[in-house]
Amino acid sequence: MGPHTRLCAQLLPRSWRARLGHRNRGRHRRHAVGIGGRRVGLDAARDARTGRATKPLIIAGPLPAVSGQERGAGRAVVDVSEELIRGLKKKAVTLRKHIIRMTHNAQSGHPGGSMSACDIVTALYFQVLRVDPKKPQWPDRDRFVLSKGHACPVWYAALAERGFFPVDELMTFRKINSRLQGHPELGTTPGVENAAGAEGQGLSFSVGLSLAARMDHKAWRVYCILGDGEQDVGQTWEAAMAASKYGLDNLTAFIDRNGIQQEGRTEDIMPLEPLAEKWEAFNWHVLTIDGHDFRQILAAIDEAHRTKGRPTAVIARTVKGKGVSFMENKIKYHGAATSDDELKLALAELDAQEAAV
Repeated sequence: MGPHTRLCAQLLPRSWRARLGHRNRGRHRRHAVGIGGRRVGLDAARDARTGRATKPLIIAGPLPAVSGQERGAGRAVVDVSEELIRGLKKKAVTLRKHIIRMTHNAQSGHPGGSMSACDIVTALYFQVLRVDPKKPQWPDRDRFVLSKGHACPVWYAALAERGFFPVDELMTFRKINSRLQGHPELGTTPGVENAAGAEGQGLSFSVGLSLAARMDHKAWRVYCILGDGEQDVGQTWEAAMAASKYGLDNLTAFIDRNGIQQEGRTEDIMPLEPLAEKWEAFNWHVLTIDGHDFRQILAAIDEAHRTKGRPTAVIARTVKGKGVSFMENKIKYHGAATSDDELKLALAELDAQEAAV
């Protein structure tokens, strides 16, 4: 610890220094197990409202489907049914249709990266996240941070389908005075947790949220989606170091590894591989999955819930423009909307996928 860091630490209240203390954290931690393997609180199982210590609650196996604030409240997510997978697949197709229509109507936006992240967002919003559309600011909600803010069409689509605002409002995307701007705005759109646009900031914001949950002895978790182009940004790695230092096991970061950024393919612009080893070097628990396989996505989230003492990075291998054949793996559709003819073709493909599920 350098002199400036020590000085800053000394300026914090004593109670905060105790909560953030790194050296003694492992010695005093009691590994409480929460619902579905989640650790509750900071150093022990605690009541989410009062912060008082309580006995750990262990529930074996998945919980039944629920809604509202209880949705995804730490449930085990590995033992999933075929019915659940079909439901998530259908919902993902619905979100992709919204993305295509929104960006076509605006004749601008970023459909490619929205569609590559679609299955991750679907799994989170329709199976995992504890959120309440009727109370977007519910204090004990899980936090979702979209660091790759240009992919906000998929976020808006998920929020609308979850009931945060009317689905019809999606067609106001990128319009003057709309709540659905080309990059998300904090305080404007119900359910949006972060403003985004400048690359690399989302993980830093997520680290702050995760620390806040720990300091307040809260059980809510933080999920962040980063683009692979954001791996070029130094701030991403500063945040990765901080998350590791403080052992933020309530933080899960998904890297949408579609291999394409604004100006070309990632390995041509700034080679990232071996990406998993880089995150491991920062002492993150690292998983590599197929980002379009719901079973793998849910299993990764479950493992992140069960990982103690460090954050989890999930490198999700995805396809830019996933779901529409002529858009897949095409640099053009990073930031290009469909033409009228392309819209018809895209929706026809998605209709066929929906019918086949």
